[in-house]
Amino acid sequence: MANENENIKIVENATCTFCGCVCDDMELHVDLNEKRITKAKNACVLGRAWFAEHTIEDAPAAMIDGEEVSVDEAIEEAAQTLVNAKFPITYGLSDTTCEAQRQAVAISDYIKGNIDTTTSVCHGPSGLAFQGVGESTSTLGEVKNRADLVIYWGGNPAESHPRHFGRYAVTPKGMFTPNGKKDRTVVLVDVRKTKSAPVADIFIKPIPGKDFEVLWALRALVKGSKLSSNIEEETGVPLETLSDLAERMKNCRFGVLFFGMGLTMTRGRHFNSGALLALATDLNEYTHFVAKPVRGHGNVTGADNVVSWQTGYPFGVNFSRGYPRFNPGEFTTVDTLSNGDADAALIIASDPGSNFPKKAIEHLKNIPVITLDTKNTDTTKLSHVAFRTATYGINTTGTVYRMDDVPITLRSAFDSPFPDDETILTSIKKRVHELVLAKHYAGGASGEAKVAAINPL
Repeated sequence: MANENENIKIVENATCTFCGCVCDDMELHVDLNEKRITKAKNACVLGRAWFAEHTIEDAPAAMIDGEEVSVDEAIEEAAQTLVNAKFPITYGLSDTTCEAQRQAVAISDYIKGNIDTTTSVCHGPSGLAFQGVGESTSTLGEVKNRADLVIYWGGNPAESHPRHFGRYAVTPKGMFTPNGKKDRTVVLVDVRKTKSAPVADIFIKPIPGKDFEVLWALRALVKGSKLSSNIEEETGVPLETLSDLAERMKNCRFGVLFFGMGLTMTRGRHFNSGALLALATDLNEYTHFVAKPVRGHGNVTGADNVVSWQTGYPFGVNFSRGYPRFNPGEFTTVDTLSNGDADAALIIASDPGSNFPKKAIEHLKNIPVITLDTKNTDTTKLSHVAFRTATYGINTTGTVYRMDDVPITLRSAFDSPFPDDETILTSIKKRVHELVLAKHYAGGASGEAKVAAINPL
């Protein structure tokens, strides 16, 4: 869109990729001279910081052991490192486009390595529960237009997803909720009062680590079973409160359970997620009820979708036998590093060097690491090969998935002198393929092995 100031570019309907809300109604004002975003209309406080902090720095596009090199040299070194490793791992993927994620899966397949996403350290237990229990699901648009009972369990959207209340679930006016919040009952279940608590009509505070018991009690009440009088002593929640919530859930028109890491990363883990998903299934005998995880990173849902589509599993996938295997606890990145299994790592748009367990970080320091990131991080500082890349949704187009599995196309605000993740990964994939083929033919591989090298998943 043109502006009377020729140095200002306005990008309408841009997408914020900071969190899983992936709000696509931004109006960005871009200073073309300074190559930065000066205003982000409609963005929340986190979104405004996301756009404001992304400026073009004067930095090398590629480095090997801290020395500036050409991008082609870095691609060659990265490919050689991955092909020569015996147990190479790929990790991250949650802050890049689906197109780049697809290339990463292909690389892992070619080198018979391991691929994992940040899901393994956040909603990984939910992924396990989805497989065991199933998921009653919907889009956020359906929630906005239809939900009259909204339950947040183990999350604090007011601080982690500031627009979730106002754009999708609490205050927006919908087709069947024309009065916004007046047409909804909002319940918050958490072990402490957070900044989200004032939004709730009902606040329930269970004993820490007792989410599973509370959920199982609700399942019993929904099915008409009686509970013993000591349920409050066991869970911290009075029987009257649980009974009232069970009746509200059974009698609403459209209910939704949003759950966060306060449920998935506490005692019980995937059993907690499974209990909540089973509760949603139980409630569908009486009304329409759905359950959705509230995802953190901008395209972590896309990472799950792409890796699932390519391999059949959402994270923690191993190709060492020539076909994908899924085993959280063995093939998830914290474990491959902590156990000392990995001997090379490709880290994409993530910073495990700043937040992984100490044992995992110490091993990361002792193996060759290849990183793709938009900025310097603790992980890029310990990298053998480091690529500086463009920021998705600001400098590049592509596809991302909102937390409700809805794909959204990105719009670029301004160009970057750095290549995007997809370009770098495509080049690495091409060179890896050439090296793998050369190794197979030089080693006199069988015809079946040659076919496998040429045609990965």
